[in-house]
Amino acid sequence: MYRSRSRFTRDRRWQIAAVAGVAVVVAGVGLGVASADAAVPTVNCPQVKIGVAVPAQQQADVQRNLELLNTQITEANARLKSTVGQGGPQFIQNAILGPLKDKRIATINRIETAIGRNAAKPDLNAEGLAPCTLNQGGGASPQQNTAPPATATSAPAAAGGGDGLPTVDCPDVTIGVAVPAQQQADVQRNLELLQTQIAEANARIRSTVGQGGPQFIQNAILGPLKDKRFATINRIETAIGRNAAKPDLNAEGLAPCTLNEAGGATAEPTTAAPTTAAPTTEAPAQPGADAPAGSPVEVNGQLSVCGVQLCNEAGTAIQLRGMSSHGLQFFPNCVNAGSLSALRNDWKADFIRLSMYVQEGGLETDPTGFTNKVNGLVDQATELGLYVVVDFHILTPGDPNVNLGLAKTFFQNVTAKHADNNNVIYEIANEPNGVSWDGIKNYADQVIPVIRANSPDSVVLVGTRGFSSLGLTDGSDEKEILADPVDFKNIMYTFHFYAASHGADRRAVVARAAKELPLFVSEFGTQTFTGDGNNDFTSTDAWLDLLKANKISYGMWSLSDGRETNSAFKQGTCAGTNFNGAGVLTESGRYIRSRILTGVGNPN
Repeated sequence: MYRSRSRFTRDRRWQIAAVAGVAVVVAGVGLGVASADAAVPTVNCPQVKIGVAVPAQQQADVQRNLELLNTQITEANARLKSTVGQGGPQFIQNAILGPLKDKRIATINRIETAIGRNAAKPDLNAEGLAPCTLNQGGGASPQQNTAPPATATSAPAAAGGGDGLPTVDCPDVTIGVAVPAQQQADVQRNLELLQTQIAEANARIRSTVGQGGPQFIQNAILGPLKDKRFATINRIETAIGRNAAKPDLNAEGLAPCTLNEAGGATAEPTTAAPTTAAPTTEAPAQPGADAPAGSPVEVNGQLSVCGVQLCNEAGTAIQLRGMSSHGLQFFPNCVNAGSLSALRNDWKADFIRLSMYVQEGGLETDPTGFTNKVNGLVDQATELGLYVVVDFHILTPGDPNVNLGLAKTFFQNVTAKHADNNNVIYEIANEPNGVSWDGIKNYADQVIPVIRANSPDSVVLVGTRGFSSLGLTDGSDEKEILADPVDFKNIMYTFHFYAASHGADRRAVVARAAKELPLFVSEFGTQTFTGDGNNDFTSTDAWLDLLKANKISYGMWSLSDGRETNSAFKQGTCAGTNFNGAGVLTESGRYIRSRILTGVGNPN
């Protein structure tokens, strides 16, 4: 869980870090720097003033977010102290002030949204108040005033459309063909989604008055709206094409919208049920109809989150069982058509998790090449009828906001390529660490809309605090998530465990959390959190029995042939072409194959 995934063990890294730490301490004593705390800069953030009365129903929410602004300042100052001497000239800006700005924008936006639930939504100037500067000479940081804002005596009516603000004007999408009865609901849902997208765009125009330059509305609102509409119209075409000739609805021509500069009501797209095609003798389309017969995707189809569980297209709660790759850059030959075929046919597994490391020689070194590799592997898994978890594998640094721009680009490209797939799950942050839940949620709030623009129905996995431990590693637990959940549909929260290190105490928390949170174990191991050491199959059995009882999906680390005990394949296997049978597997590999095949883990 905390380990390095490189070929050097984390223990080795700790030893190096410890030696470096001693050297710094000795140097500090020699130079008399122990009293130099005042020289460490501190952050200086502008006050956020609530210039409107706050509805009584939203007082607590606004108060909590005002206090959160102070927590963010405290965390930034602590990071300034703990990273003295690290990085280049832009380190503080990129690693501390930049993420702090993003967190403040999200928090101020939440204050605006909270007030707007029962009153006119204010513009608190999030863009202007989010950036913080440095007190280069140190000293105390100015604190956000958290005194309770004035309470509104009654909630004013929300402003209507006659306020002179522009509104979007989108062409109607007309279904000029008969829609097969089996696809009526899907087409209807997407027609209604077009209307939702227009409403969201108009709301964004209202909430961003005065922001940006002359191209702001085009770049920040109309451009993304065009992309969403294009994907939605394509889905309508694809849905009809499952049981009839696929129509061309002119997505390119109908996706762009213009502005009603004078405001007024927006013309809404038609959402009446389109004409139904005459009955045919064809069998109705089944879940995953394009997937190979008997494959996981053919059996279960489009996944969704229902309550606290993962459900198939029929609305039945299911458990997926599969494997996680190691870093695609570390073991490039271990995930291919042969090993994926073995997972589906020899193991009867349901999914493969593709671990796309961001650092450590991963995505950041060749974004185009690695994105293409992920897309190619998704295609191979799709042909076999496997589900795929696309894992944006952040680990060091542990704050996902550091890689926010790269994450947006990566997920935009991958979701665009697989917009019509019903088998792809997106994991947006592998193991966040050294970051608060608020910081993780801020990241999720910005990345998930990128995914939703192309893949509005996909399941998204959100990493949790303390190396995806539900915060347990940091002394917290699931309650911080329950108090401030990610506000999107089809969201699940990840939990990782390593059976030789994590036992009954953590299982008790997972059993409790599973009653209130949708959980997905996207990574676990049978050994210690280093990814190496002796396997503890007794503890693993207890964990997997718990997950089975609660229908929590799991994937084991890792589909690789390294020297560590987490590798499922024996060393040298990936240089060949045979991935079938127990003979190519290590002790942990034999255990998990047996568990997936029979329900009983057998390492022999």
